[in-house]
Amino acid sequence: MYAKLIYKNARRSANDYLIYIVTMTICVALFYSFLSITSRYYRPDIGSEYDFTMLNGSMKTAICLITLCLLFLIRFVSHYMLRRRQKEFAVQSILGMEPDTIAGLFFAETFLMGMLSIACGMLLGTLCSQFITAMLLTSYGKPYRFSWMLFPDTALLTLCFFVFCFLASGVWNIRTIRKTKIIDMLSAERKNDPKPEKSRWVRVVMILYEIAVVCFLASGIDKIIFYYDSRFALPVKLLFWGNICVPAATLLRSAWQLIRKRKAGNLSLLPVLFRYSVPNAFMAACVPFFTRSYYLSWGSGTVRTYITFLLIDLLFFLCALICLAGNAIAAWKERSPEHRYHGENLFFFGQILSKLNTTGKTMTLISITLTLAIFLFVAAPVLVNWASGYLSIRSMYDVQIFSRYNNVYEEEHLPDGDYGVVTNFLNEHEIEIAYDCAFPLYLPEKTDFDNRIKYEFPVAAISLSDYNQLREMLGYEAVSLREHEFTTQWKTIATEEERESFLAAHGSVVTDAGELTLAGSSFYEEAIGQTAYNLYTNVVYIFPDSVCEKLLPVMQNRYLITAETISYADALELDRQFTAEYPERTDTGVSFGIRLKTLQVNSSKAETFVVQASMLYGAIVLMVICLTILSLQQLLDAGQYRYRFQVLRKLGVEEPRITALIVKQAGVWFGLPVTAATATAAVVTVCFLQTISAEISAYIGLRTLLVQAGGAVGILAVLLICYFISTWILFQRSVADAD
Repeated sequence: MYAKLIYKNARRSANDYLIYIVTMTICVALFYSFLSITSRYYRPDIGSEYDFTMLNGSMKTAICLITLCLLFLIRFVSHYMLRRRQKEFAVQSILGMEPDTIAGLFFAETFLMGMLSIACGMLLGTLCSQFITAMLLTSYGKPYRFSWMLFPDTALLTLCFFVFCFLASGVWNIRTIRKTKIIDMLSAERKNDPKPEKSRWVRVVMILYEIAVVCFLASGIDKIIFYYDSRFALPVKLLFWGNICVPAATLLRSAWQLIRKRKAGNLSLLPVLFRYSVPNAFMAACVPFFTRSYYLSWGSGTVRTYITFLLIDLLFFLCALICLAGNAIAAWKERSPEHRYHGENLFFFGQILSKLNTTGKTMTLISITLTLAIFLFVAAPVLVNWASGYLSIRSMYDVQIFSRYNNVYEEEHLPDGDYGVVTNFLNEHEIEIAYDCAFPLYLPEKTDFDNRIKYEFPVAAISLSDYNQLREMLGYEAVSLREHEFTTQWKTIATEEERESFLAAHGSVVTDAGELTLAGSSFYEEAIGQTAYNLYTNVVYIFPDSVCEKLLPVMQNRYLITAETISYADALELDRQFTAEYPERTDTGVSFGIRLKTLQVNSSKAETFVVQASMLYGAIVLMVICLTILSLQQLLDAGQYRYRFQVLRKLGVEEPRITALIVKQAGVWFGLPVTAATATAAVVTVCFLQTISAEISAYIGLRTLLVQAGGAVGILAVLLICYFISTWILFQRSVADAD
């Protein structure tokens, strides 16, 4: 009998559960597909130079932690279903059914829906896993071949994980039903949440924001005391004073508002803080822009501090926007009678305001979560391409050996040698060397040896013959210099402004071999490797060989390119043998290092793939959770709207106009949080991209970045359209049932 009742209840609530089932199916499919590559039965053909198993543990941990967010969705759905059906539970209790039995039936019903989602999700996941495999093989530069396979260990992990989630939610539902009184069940549908401006959480948010503004003001005062200079350009002066005046005006205006509130009794502080949050955000956002544009010397800590202020300000802006949206619509309704009484607008305003005034906290959390999801969508490919571009610069040679002298204080302890252990290893393993270049790096003046101030290390120099040998290894044309001339080689990350400023200040260089003047071809920027530069410098001098013979060599490097890629096992063994003979730091203070392209590429690609997969998976999960909640809030309250729409039909409103009204209502409900989140995410993304603009220019490129941003917007648009259309259709069916 109970089984029939469970089946009957589940079938009757199919419309209510449909969006939830679809969402859970998508999440299960994503969970299975992303974890399928960690299965011990998974054997991708990526070649002997890669070790794929190193990402298994971190991948499983990241995906499982992100998927725990689904507990919130499961609990949210259970809460709304409990609230929707509490009258039914009250009737069952009055008829004599035990609370434990009621709770057990509801748990069985939700668990049945969950198991259906797991079954459908794993079937869909076997297909989605092909896309993950294709993404993985593409990152390793390997061709993709379609292969259909169900991995039993991944399927078991998926089943156990989601069953645990459903059981945890079921325990919470059982406790809730047991503790709820019958009278509360009967009146549950008539209960509303408090209005946002009267809610405690809004007061807490305002207090926290006021504290943040005080810190903002204190930081502005601190910066103007220690860093202000009357010689600054006018925009910089405005920045300094703006970071004091704007937060000070915010605090003074809010204090005045509190004084007026005591007299008026009905004025709110939230609109005041909302208006001032915009100039506060603008001033905080200007700091990273002006720091890079005007070369302000207050350090990266200041930039991070103001970015934190910006994030806090944007979060408050979202909270206030959602909370005040209902008031803004109500004010528009009162001030515009021509709109209020046009068509069905009076009914429409009532529908929207009844929801916005009671769901402020939920809508705010959805907006914040959507902002995070959108940012993850955009940031994931940017970080991946950054890592890939940087990897191509770091791993230009199959073997890179280098030394550092920053902890050496005696010249006789400086390194000297050709690292013969590497040559012996390659010969023993019959690994042919195609190119081999061992070269020292020099200091222009011996007195520079004692300069150990961070970020003020002297620029090192390389001889012209060694530099040309490196260029030959990499396929570049050779360069030439006259006697007493020098030129420069720059890292790809160096900005044009930095390069021009340096060259303008170094038209000549004094060395222990005499003074050199800058050549006509003053710089080269083709990549030659990251270890060919001194610490904390982006440039290396290129001197004639005759000059370098008279200089002090402080670092000894050796770069090799092999005829064939070194296997992963051989690379590990070579790294072990080199480290045993040349430790990372010796007793004399010399630091040695070896970079093997095989190990670098393998670890970087594995870590990059985990980051990319985790960020994309997290973004999709967060987005579908938010869109599902928005959809369910409409669908689960559709029962309350049936009578209202029935009244409209009896008043003679035609069906197409009712359909348009439903579309407009869903548009506002979805459009408000999505638009607010998109605008906020755009500001955060622009500031994030500005802070890494040099890396974008060096490793990614603007065109690639725009394509990736377009792809992220496209995914968001597809998900939004799918959920919007589904909600509209199901809502229309729900309110049409009364006919």
